[in-house]
Amino acid sequence: MAPLIALIVVTGSARLAGWLGVAWLDSWPHAARIGLAVMFALTASAHFLNPKREQLIRMVPPSFPNAAAMVTLTGVLEIAGAIGLLIPPVAPVAAICLAVLLLVMFPANIRAARAGGGIKTMPLPARTVVQAVFLGACVLAAF
Repeated sequence: MAPLIALIVVTGSARLAGWLGVAWLDSWPHAARIGLAVMFALTASAHFLNPKREQLIRMVPPSFPNAAAMVTLTGVLEIAGAIGLLIPPVAPVAAICLAVLLLVMFPANIRAARAGGGIKTMPLPARTVVQAVFLGACVLAAF
């Protein structure tokens, strides 16, 4: 739930700054880039800090080799994407890449919701709605 709250609060705050005169933030796509950057920085931290890291490792489907390396890789990709969102010329590509990453990682969330392993997640229908919000924010940020 913290990533969703971070996305909403930071995007809303950035958009408010745009209304108050910060020219670059005077659009929803730019505000969404800031919100997503903070959200992905927050989620990436879990990939490197215990106890969340160990919980994420347990969420990786067993069909994937080296779960720890997968968690590290996805954390690095989230950080790279968050940084990319803050660089205007590459921000649209970063947003699209992050959307793809969300889609690729969603099976781990499904597995965790069904099996109860790893990080405690919200029920699958609610998690699916939250995932759709994250994807929608990525699509918005791509413009």
